[in-house]
Parts: sequence; structure tokens; C-alpha cells
Amino acid sequence: MANPAYVAVDWGTSSFRLWLIGRDGSILAERRSGEGMTSAAKTGFSAVLSGHLTAVEAPEGLPVIVCGMAGARQGWVEAGYIDVPAPLASILTAAVRVPGESRDIRILPGLAQRDVARPDVMRGEETQLLGALGRANSAAQAVCMPGTHSKWVHVVDGKVTGFSTFMTGELFDAISKSTILSHAVSGAEQQPADTAAFEAAVSAAFAHPALASNLLFTARSGQLLHGISAASAQARLSGTLIGLEIAGALQDAANSGITLVASGRLQALYEQAFNTLSLAFTAIDADAAVRRGLSAAAEAIWPN
Repeated sequence: MANPAYVAVDWGTSSFRLWLIGRDGSILAERRSGEGMTSAAKTGFSAVLSGHLTAVEAPEGLPVIVCGMAGARQGWVEAGYIDVPAPLASILTAAVRVPGESRDIRILPGLAQRDVARPDVMRGEETQLLGALGRANSAAQAVCMPGTHSKWVHVVDGKVTGFSTFMTGELFDAISKSTILSHAVSGAEQQPADTAAFEAAVSAAFAHPALASNLLFTARSGQLLHGISAASAQARLSGTLIGLEIAGALQDAANSGITLVASGRLQALYEQAFNTLSLAFTAIDADAAVRRGLSAAAEAIWPN
């Protein structure tokens, strides 16, 4: 087994992921849990991290690099933001050290867009972005990172020029649980997915984003009048929200190449949506991207 070099942590709002990284770059151990910022703020960030470090037998004094919500104002230690436009690599030199800890623990900053008309922030995705694109990239492109709050980032020559957050995942959850559409989608998980309904909804929302709230209601009216299944109603809801997101994200970058940074079910859904709209894209695994970003930061902070 390779000797451990550092520990990499992606600490989200509701999730915790830790990797013990060897000097040869290999993953020596991995931990995942639901002890995100919300949970850790109650039980103690230091205690949560210590428990996982003990579980992977991380040596005393081994440094730890962290990205994500542990650096939020309500997190462990506020790591602040770097204002865009800015080189993506600028996050490497702005990590904040956690005080009062025996080992060297650094938390990476987020990115902020301080435009009064379109203020926006990201925390965690900037590290994923660094791992996906590297420190320099000559082509202008739009990077899509789906999630509860999807991020679309515009990058030119290794510089983040701007970005937008879309509450697609959170809206899907809220609408499917707390509106009239909850009746329409009830039981959808027990039925086969309706690919055709999803693709039709993506196309309709992309072509007519101003009709989004009307298109959403057809999940209910289509069931009442035409007997569409719960799975079809859910597909309409999902497809409408994703189509709406893509339409908004590409209005300022219609000619840019798209890089999709995702994994699992979300990767499959967005690939399906892009293919439906005949949009060319390149897919990069999100887990691998965040590890590469954390590794780049660790190597910049602790070059030995």
C-alpha cells in the first residue's frame, strides 16, 4: 500500500465524502455519510471529521484539504469567496486554515458573482470545476453541474467569467411533494420510467420557457383528461424543469461547447435532455472531478 499523503474531503449541506490519498495519487480508503454541514453544525465539525479519520486510520499530523459547505458562514470556518471574473486556479492559494486543530486542515473558498442584477454564489462546485477542466483551458464553454441547485459556469481561457444557479432539483422536490402535482406523481417510483414523456417535456420547455408553469400543470390535467400514468406525470415535471434550466443557461452561451460534470441518475437525465435537444456535450464524472480538484489544491499547498 502507498504511503498516505493527505486526506481530501467534500463536505456538502447534507453529505460528507472523504478520501485518504496516497503519495502516488491512489485512493487508499473512502468514507461517505449523511453528516453534511446541517448535521455537523450540531454535533461538531471536528468530532465528525475525527471519527472518519480514525476509521480510515489516517496518521496523526496528516493534512486535510476540504471543499464545500464546511467553509460557509454557518459552517466550520468561513472560507469566504473569490470574486469573478477570476482564474479558476486562484482558489488554490486562498484556502483558510482551521484554527485550534493539531493537524493542518485547510478549507477552500467559494466563488461569488457580485453583479447587482444577477448576484450568485457557489461553494464546492469550484473545486469540482477545477478538477474537470484543469488550471487552463483555451476553449470557451458552458459547464453544467446538475444538482439540488444546478450550476452553469462560463469559462474562457481558464477564467470563470460568470455563472448561474438554477434551483431545479429543489423545485422538483417541492413541487412533487407540496403542490397539486403531488397527486399526479404519487406512485411513480413503482412504474417504468416514461422516456418519451420526459423528452417531449424537455423539448416543449426549451422551445417555450415562458409557458413553464402552464406546462407543469399538464402533468395534472393530462392525468385527469387522458389518463397518463404517474410515471408520465413525473417525467413531464422533471423534463419541464430541466428543459427550462437549459433554455435559461444557454441564452448567453448558445455557441459554447457544453461540459457536463455529473454522475449517476442526474448524469443520465441530463445526457438524455442534451441528446433530445441535439446539443453537443462532453461528460465528466463528478466524483472524479472533485477528487482531482482537491488533489490540485493539496499539491499546491503541500508540494512535498
